[in-house]
Amino acid sequence: MYIEVVFNIPLKTTFYYSVPNKPVNKDKGLNNPVDTASPTPAELVEESIKIGMRVSAGLGKRKVTGFIVNIFEEKPDVEFEIKNIQRIIDKDPLFDEDYYNLAKWISEMYMCSAGEALFSMIPSGRREKDFDIDIAEESLDNFTRITLNEGQKGVIEKIKCSTNSLFYLYGVTGSGKTEVYLNIAEDILAQGKSVIYLVPEIALTHQLMDYITARFGKNIAVLHSGLTPSQKLKQWRRIQSSDAKIILGARSAVFAPVKNLGLIILDEEHEATYKSGSTPRYHARQVAMHRIKTAKGKLIMGSATPSVEAYHLMTENILEKCELPEIAAGGIFAPVKVIDMKGENSAISSYLAEKIREVTAKKGQVILFLNRRGFFYYYHCLYCGHEFKCRHCSVSLTYHKERNKLVCHYCGYSETPSKICPSCGSSEVGYSGFGTEKVESDINKFFPYLKSQRLDKDSIKKSSSVKEVFNKFKDGEIDLLLGTQIIAKGLNFPGVKLIGIIMADTTLQLPDFRSAEKTYSLITQVAGRTGRFSKDGEVVIQTYRPDNYSIKFAAQRKHTEFYKAELENRKAMNFPPFSRVIRVIFRSKESEKVLSAANDFYNIIVQYKGNFDIFGPAECPLVVIAGNNRYHILIISKDIKSSHIAVRKSIEKIKTISGVYIEIDVDPVSLM
Repeated sequence: MYIEVVFNIPLKTTFYYSVPNKPVNKDKGLNNPVDTASPTPAELVEESIKIGMRVSAGLGKRKVTGFIVNIFEEKPDVEFEIKNIQRIIDKDPLFDEDYYNLAKWISEMYMCSAGEALFSMIPSGRREKDFDIDIAEESLDNFTRITLNEGQKGVIEKIKCSTNSLFYLYGVTGSGKTEVYLNIAEDILAQGKSVIYLVPEIALTHQLMDYITARFGKNIAVLHSGLTPSQKLKQWRRIQSSDAKIILGARSAVFAPVKNLGLIILDEEHEATYKSGSTPRYHARQVAMHRIKTAKGKLIMGSATPSVEAYHLMTENILEKCELPEIAAGGIFAPVKVIDMKGENSAISSYLAEKIREVTAKKGQVILFLNRRGFFYYYHCLYCGHEFKCRHCSVSLTYHKERNKLVCHYCGYSETPSKICPSCGSSEVGYSGFGTEKVESDINKFFPYLKSQRLDKDSIKKSSSVKEVFNKFKDGEIDLLLGTQIIAKGLNFPGVKLIGIIMADTTLQLPDFRSAEKTYSLITQVAGRTGRFSKDGEVVIQTYRPDNYSIKFAAQRKHTEFYKAELENRKAMNFPPFSRVIRVIFRSKESEKVLSAANDFYNIIVQYKGNFDIFGPAECPLVVIAGNNRYHILIISKDIKSSHIAVRKSIEKIKTISGVYIEIDVDPVSLM
């Protein structure tokens, strides 16, 4: 017997191996030697081999793991010698033919090998390790069904009765989108079909998991990067066996091997975390649309701030729009106050400070949002202006007071702050700007009587888990919660009476065509954390650019006006959604090599004809990361097919330069 195998390497070719006539220890796996003392009939070995299993095989001088994608009785017609595999790893297949077709679609769409696609889609655990869903049994008994309002009922009926497959639930924060999702899911499950529920962050699975499990029992599997590979494998097997028909997870859960897929829910569709940052650079939204089309099911995306692309698809009637314009729990939209920070002397304006005192005096809770970690984010010489930058990246170092370190948030490099400028020798070195640590310091100074908690990547590493912090806040043990994006979405806390957005300009400073969209979305999402359950909430937006249209329209809740202005700007610049972008990034430790490779690629791709424009080669906005020099070329097209072909053929023709790596990003969400 002969098998065709793919590996986790960037080569699109497949490899052939023979299956030896000797026993294979499937139960003990890769780390145990095969016992060759007692021969086993060839029929027994052949019967155990199936498409979708992993095998250990020799590749060059290495021993690597690969996936079986085809089986032959006869020897393939090849000129080279076919080697034996060394071991079968799995007792049962991890995927079937339909799943392999999905992997091949990922491979073509995002220009990677089928092996790279499969290895990103499937858990790498060697054995199945137990993972119990942490749910209190009493919550199963105490579940109370929420009464739907007329708006929710109308949307549910519309989705159930529609013959369309693609829907967008455009609902304001607090409008009850989750309850709509779960009602539709209930209907799909009653039909004997499966449901995939995607959220943008692992942290958001905690509240949802408790609620979904209480509603549907333990018929749920969880898939996210917080699990070990072996725990993921355990969940994977439960899904394969249909022991779990509701799959909850972050981006990669879109690949769950469900049987009879009926519904995918993609909550907070606008979030950039749905886009993978490594090969294959897939977007969960695109994968979900493809899977639902193949399965003939329904896809419901939802957000209070749709991506500009999704909003455009709604106007084109490609996505069926379902609106929830009212807050479900009887609250009202909290009034918004915009504070011009010019002239203020602290990270917390005098107006916001007074509001914090008023709200907490009445036992209300406060959320302060700042999209920047650290104490100060800009360390420089006050005399000559020299910037202290990362030695490996072209970004400024951020000062972390607790560790007394300057830290790079891209590669992790850190150093002790210098008291002398290395450029001019001056001792006049200092800081500008501020991060969450600095704001926390101000809070402790101005409001020492408050029970406050900072929640960002740094505080999570050293103290309580995200879930513990949220539970304490929900129970009223924390008066003021300060955090980054992790507190900006998907959370419901009735006690919150004040939201403060410390610096609304942060994302506007990015050299990216999506900066206005990101600013508008963040403000709207954070502002939605109050006013859901009462009529006495308030939102304070601090900014140095109060007249910017993204800040102004977000503060005034003029959503239609924002999207109209943003679409006009995108159309004038020929940016998505009026075009498609493929970004080709070249990186190397050696600047001359990387520029040479980028120029070689450019000289090849300009020979192809098509409805696309080529920009570059140019330095990436972040030109150096982790010691790698980075250049990119943008291919902007109204016809993705022609640009896709041109890029793929150009990559095949370019000569490999040692030490130069090429990354292809189809439909990038960031150009940094």
